[in-house]
Amino acid sequence: MPKILVIRFSSIGDIVLTTPVVRCIKKQLPGAEVHYLTKKEFVPLLLENPYIDKVISIDKNVAEILNELQNGHYDFVVDLHHNLRSFQVKRGLKTASSSFPKLNIEKWLLVNLKVNRLPGIHIVDRYFQTVKKLNVANDGIGLDYFIPVADEVDTGLLPLTHRQGYIGFVIGARHYTKQLPETKIISICRKISSPIILLGGKADFEKGEAVSKALGSRVYNACGKYNIGQSASLVRQANKIITHDTGLMHIAAAFKKDIISVWGNTIPAFGMYPYMPGAHSQIVEVEGLSCRPCSKIGYKACPKKHFKCMMLIDEEKIAAHAG
Repeated sequence: MPKILVIRFSSIGDIVLTTPVVRCIKKQLPGAEVHYLTKKEFVPLLLENPYIDKVISIDKNVAEILNELQNGHYDFVVDLHHNLRSFQVKRGLKTASSSFPKLNIEKWLLVNLKVNRLPGIHIVDRYFQTVKKLNVANDGIGLDYFIPVADEVDTGLLPLTHRQGYIGFVIGARHYTKQLPETKIISICRKISSPIILLGGKADFEKGEAVSKALGSRVYNACGKYNIGQSASLVRQANKIITHDTGLMHIAAAFKKDIISVWGNTIPAFGMYPYMPGAHSQIVEVEGLSCRPCSKIGYKACPKKHFKCMMLIDEEKIAAHAG
């Protein structure tokens, strides 16, 4: 009975993208016991996953749980983060392991020299390279996300205007340069006739308020009002999802939603686009900009100060896909 430790410390989208590996380990290795190590704040993403036997978390340091891990007597460590913390775990456990290739050099070349040497495969498929030694292969089913029963949102409690269906618009993202400006969001929403629910965290509340006030009751600001599980429930029940390159995009992909993903300074070529085998999503981006991508993650402001990657986004294309 193999005992496997999977490591991915953060963040929402990256953790959701590891779920096919977890599922395939559990289903393809007879009797496998799967433990998952992550940061404390992301534990709720994993607790309902039936393919995970135990979730272990750290607050800040690996030292907090190293003794517990050493007492776990793992047969193999699947390192899907490949950073200093995961190295500390592997060094402390002294057991067989494999780490996924982060392609930092290839990403640096693309960001700084615009030389593309990326392999052209999704990060999920790169994650699976770490379990080849275990003879675990991708089953092609896609991502998983399991919503706690307590987090299921009753649409009957939504505003009356949104109870018969809505489009979810994820207006937030961790970095500013991944986000459409407020004025663009308002303009896009004006072009869509359906009711819209704005999704995001507490940091997105004020932007959501500005958008909803500009457009009236047809746009409901849910930003910061729901936890991640409840937000996932709203995503699952939406007719379509418009989203930036962010965690809820990958949750939407887990539910095989009709996704319109909008890309700013990051690009789908990094391998983080919606992963939905057998399904199709719409990608909206400004191609041909010499400054794009300017980062593999994002910035607090456009380094060039023109923000063309978002300001030139085709609003009509987004509205047409939204229907």
